[in-house]
Amino acid sequence: MLYSEKVMDHFTNPRNMGKMEDADGIGQVGNAKCGDIMKMYIKVKDGVIEDVKFNTFGCGSAIASSSMATEMIKGKPVEEALKLSNQAVVEALDGLPANKIHCSVLAEEAVQAAVEDYYKKQAEK
Repeated sequence: MLYSEKVMDHFTNPRNMGKMEDADGIGQVGNAKCGDIMKMYIKVKDGVIEDVKFNTFGCGSAIASSSMATEMIKGKPVEEALKLSNQAVVEALDGLPANKIHCSVLAEEAVQAAVEDYYKKQAEK
């Protein structure tokens, strides 16, 4: 199975890659079976994700899924980011091989984990 041009583009030129020192929410998820680990950082202002970064240790599909997911939630309200589905990530990438769909699920879970961490930190303030 060949990867779509979008998958290759996001793998070779990942968007929003890197660490964020002052993140409002951090989510880390992993899949021990395939070895992919994703860490997502979000910066929230007035309920909107104004910046997002990710670090992914994994295959090309995992990196492409992380990159696409960050692009899809940047500038969106936090509640909307929570609704990001792995299917939406797959469609935005013009598809993934069946054995790589789990990478898009990790991207969805990383976004949700970062948002949940943000909500938890807000509640503690």
